[in-house]
Amino acid sequence: MLILLPPSEGKTPALRGSAVDWSTLGFPELNPYRAKVLEALGTVSAHQDALALLGVGASLRDDVERNTRLHAEPAAPAHSIYSGVLYDALGYRTLTPAQRRKADESILVISALWGALRFNDSVPAYRLSMGTALPDVGRLAPFWKGQLGDTLGAAAQGHLLVDCRSSTYAAAWAPPPEQTVSVNVFTETGGVRKVVSHFAKHTRGELARHLLVRRGKAPAAPSDLLKAASEKWDAELVPGTARKPHALNIILAG
Repeated sequence: MLILLPPSEGKTPALRGSAVDWSTLGFPELNPYRAKVLEALGTVSAHQDALALLGVGASLRDDVERNTRLHAEPAAPAHSIYSGVLYDALGYRTLTPAQRRKADESILVISALWGALRFNDSVPAYRLSMGTALPDVGRLAPFWKGQLGDTLGAAAQGHLLVDCRSSTYAAAWAPPPEQTVSVNVFTETGGVRKVVSHFAKHTRGELARHLLVRRGKAPAAPSDLLKAASEKWDAELVPGTARKPHALNIILAG
């Protein structure tokens, strides 16, 4: 089983430590493309109109300024850099050592800057969204889609993929549909369902945690994932097609 996560918009910078060591990052074949995005990001972030070009507000000025020195910024494992609703619900720090090892082996984060990261890859905090366009790179989702296919396709062989990404990050890599289950979250009141956003992040984080802490074998097929999710939620599985992945729908009370 591999769990695909989006990064968080908010990140917690490391206060001390060494800068990123590119040789230790997972998927080292992506390093030339990571370097290209990093250089373009530094250039844009030093521009007088950097906030507008990156689509962020004035409150994030310090984050954008940090983008100009990412080669020298302290790095820390992705599971401590990424923060926010989903990552709080996953609660890596409260996992047992064995569960943390399972998380490090099972979780992949799809990143606008790094392409794809293992959960224990050490990187600096940065500010960049997959929906951004950078000079000499273009829009990041199409850029990474051209690079991630072979790398992640090889990593995914033999695994069930539990896709907890948002649509923005899902656009950067389309995994094999027959072995992929996208996770959707709805509320239901009086038989009427509504898609949720904030609680979707929280619930996806809770699902990731549940899959890491539950006893027994990890799900190896979509039906196994449905069974695991049903231990905690009202859930249903929508079968996929030749082009569309399976869908796990988690239904919360309205």
